[in-house]
Amino acid sequence: MAGDRKKSLCILIVLLAFFLGMFAVYGIGVYNDSEQYITMHIHREPLYPLFLALFRVVGGENTGLVLAAIAQNLLASFSIFFLIEYLRKVFSLNFFGELVLLGLELAPHLVTRYVSAFQIFMESSIMSEALCIPLFQFFVLFTLRMMFENRKSDKIWSLLFAWLLSMTRGQMMTAILIWMVVVGFCMIVRKQYKKLYMPILAVVCVFGVRSLSTHVYNYFVTGYFMGNTYGQVNTLTNVIYACDQEDGEVFEEGSLEREFFEQFYMEAGDLEANYRYAGDTLSEKTAHLEEHHDILKFQVLEADMTAYYFRFDNDYYQQSRLSDELAGDMLKKLLPVCFGQWFYDYLLLCRYGFIRSIAVVNRWINWAALAIYLAAIVLTVLTFRKNRQSKAVWMMGLALLFIVANVCATSLTIMCLSRYMIYGFSLFYMAFFILITKGVKE
Repeated sequence: MAGDRKKSLCILIVLLAFFLGMFAVYGIGVYNDSEQYITMHIHREPLYPLFLALFRVVGGENTGLVLAAIAQNLLASFSIFFLIEYLRKVFSLNFFGELVLLGLELAPHLVTRYVSAFQIFMESSIMSEALCIPLFQFFVLFTLRMMFENRKSDKIWSLLFAWLLSMTRGQMMTAILIWMVVVGFCMIVRKQYKKLYMPILAVVCVFGVRSLSTHVYNYFVTGYFMGNTYGQVNTLTNVIYACDQEDGEVFEEGSLEREFFEQFYMEAGDLEANYRYAGDTLSEKTAHLEEHHDILKFQVLEADMTAYYFRFDNDYYQQSRLSDELAGDMLKKLLPVCFGQWFYDYLLLCRYGFIRSIAVVNRWINWAALAIYLAAIVLTVLTFRKNRQSKAVWMMGLALLFIVANVCATSLTIMCLSRYMIYGFSLFYMAFFILITKGVKE
């Protein structure tokens, strides 16, 4: 036992040295999105702005951000430590096994800093991912405990962290649905059929609490009892990208929607932010869409809508609400007529999302990522056939379920950048490692 404590202490020291060391070397990362979190912008979910505000109250504007960055690195260190320690106990890993898990946990942080296009160290950045990553580690920890030990307290903790994740990043609402699927699956395996309604009811309640919490937060920040805006504009961006000029005929002649569509389409053409300007190969088409998403969103849709509504009301929050409502109305009519091209583009985004979940996009690495996925699936199936109670299989199932949910949800509104896909990286490879070393022995 004393030896285990010493090994655990070594793991914790390495984690603290890594995260605090990276903070000491690179300092705080402030980027374009950072200001929106600091100012509690209506487009951003509540939890991370409140997290930053807490530290600004304690330390002031500048020192507060330093304290927040330190707290983020500490949270990351301890969340990874607790997860690794739990996996060590469950799968009886030796010290080498722990070190492998440690390396797999640190790898995505190195990838986003030194390999990805954005090149940021997440935990020292003023971005919601810095809080989301440790929250996700805790979500995984309690979800695994819920799956393996079937304790009611773990179900509650897992759902709580799923809710916190959804309050930090909108895409992480998938964690709530994953919780429902996992709980429902466990109940079916344990033949608790009469209680299957309970996870569904719990999820409905959590989504209701999430919506109410967001409305209350925005009321105190903006004076308006409303949810976060801009989600519909985000989704409309990729729909406009997939449109042809004749698609605008779904709107009545002379209507505001028709006027906006024609303006959007014309300006998108001027910026070559339309699928017709993409290249011939899958990679060229995907790269073109990713490069032009923000251009189309900010320089065309948001700029035009804001300019129009500003003529009637200079209240930004009302403008934002009206823009979102208009985008939603346009989506309902426009998506059915351009669905084929939009869905093709969606699959292209998903393709890169699956790659970035476990690797980086590269001509040769893409094939390696496919081979790794196939190997993981085959090994999971073979292990499951030998032992249907294998915890390694359940862990890989959770990893694959999350990757699919995260990629498919993110691709609906935006491109799958590495920092959006980072969450599933370590979980997948840790599950793969445990499946190889321990799965066949369980």
